[in-house]
Amino acid sequence: MKIIGAGFGRTGTLSLKYALERLGYAPCYHMFEVVDRPDRLQAWLNLGAGARPDWDRMFDGYQAAVDWPASAYWRELVDAYPDAKVILTDRDPERWYDSIDKTLYRQYLRVRAEGTPFARMVGPLIWEGIFEGRFEDRRATVARFQRHIAEVADRVSADRLLVYRTGQGWDPLCRFLGVPVPDEEFPRSNDSSAFRARDDRRAANTQSKS
Repeated sequence: MKIIGAGFGRTGTLSLKYALERLGYAPCYHMFEVVDRPDRLQAWLNLGAGARPDWDRMFDGYQAAVDWPASAYWRELVDAYPDAKVILTDRDPERWYDSIDKTLYRQYLRVRAEGTPFARMVGPLIWEGIFEGRFEDRRATVARFQRHIAEVADRVSADRLLVYRTGQGWDPLCRFLGVPVPDEEFPRSNDSSAFRARDDRRAANTQSKS
């Protein structure tokens, strides 16, 4: 593991995944690697149930990891891979709340009602874990987001950490990694409308199979 993404979901993590892969850190682990892979999902369920983590096995073949579920274990990964650099994706907290409320939380409420294995993973880990069952309390959740940014900045040495917003583009990311800036636009992906459209398609496919 060369790069650990410590940022919460909906902070530009998918754009960062594509950017890192373009810079040679491919493949990069993201929640998308889990959603449609029961074997990978089971590994996270086992971890949540108290299994001892085997990070090398879970991330076998990957050079980087961003987004949940990996970033929920950022402390453990920072210790397990002391030579890895850490990228903390940040975002305006109020806009972040609006985005996650319309996408990931909306998705969670649906899959929880369906009783899916995915819900059994993200419920305890994210919504009951990170947000302590208080996500709908906007003020508390925004404060939790801000506290997370401060915790990572306090825990990771400055020479190892980049606090980053994807709107900053290639320059700060490439300087931090010591790689040339690509002659192309920075990836932009997974805005709220695209997320909802994709989740609606996934829900329709699930219903058609039931």
